Amino acid sequence: MAFSARHDQAPISGINVTPLVDVLLVLLIIFMISAPVIAHKSSLSFSSAGLPTDTTPPKPIRVAIDADGSTFWNGVLVTDATLVEQMRLAAAGTTRPVLDVAAADGASYEDVARVLAEAKVQGLAKVEFVER
Repeated sequence: MAFSARHDQAPISGINVTPLVDVLLVLLIIFMISAPVIAHKSSLSFSSAGLPTDTTPPKPIRVAIDADGSTFWNGVLVTDATLVEQMRLAAAGTTRPVLDVAAADGASYEDVARVLAEAKVQGLAKVEFVER
């Protein structure tokens, strides 16, 4: 058993492709298994029974804040407790109304922030700032 030694110093230029073929075959099997799951489409059909037929949006509610801190709900002067109750009643409907906040030029930030925080707590997420 004699071994022959290589006498030339040229580098081996062949690439072993067996591991590459093994990886590609594994990936092919994975894609073949997962392709039907990805391509599967399902359609859902919801009945419209029980949904309200009236889709008119509710009238926006105007909350005005004066420079002295007094708050008006649709033009009527309200206290803080009344404002909270009015917001709770407005949010209890099927569609939430838009809250138009009109702050006077001299209104303090704390008064406006108090109204916005209470609107968020009551679930009135649609708030717009309008001119006084």
